[in-house]
Amino acid sequence: MVKSLTKHGNSYALVIDKPILELLRVAPDTPFEILSDGQCLVLTPVRKPDEQEKFDRALDRIHTHFGRAMRRLAE
Repeated sequence: MVKSLTKHGNSYALVIDKPILELLRVAPDTPFEILSDGQCLVLTPVRKPDEQEKFDRALDRIHTHFGRAMRRLAE
């Protein structure tokens, strides 16, 4: 997906489409951490510790149940 910046007052904004927001499980008031190496920009939603823990547990369950299949697919 290629996006362009949009003029927003004296600044520019990057509009993130609703399906992407839903995929990332973020809302308009979700804070983001912004990192850059001078060439790339990485936006990471800042999660509450309990929400991150819930996500990590779900990821562990997926690895437990489907890890072997995922490794075979990767080969």
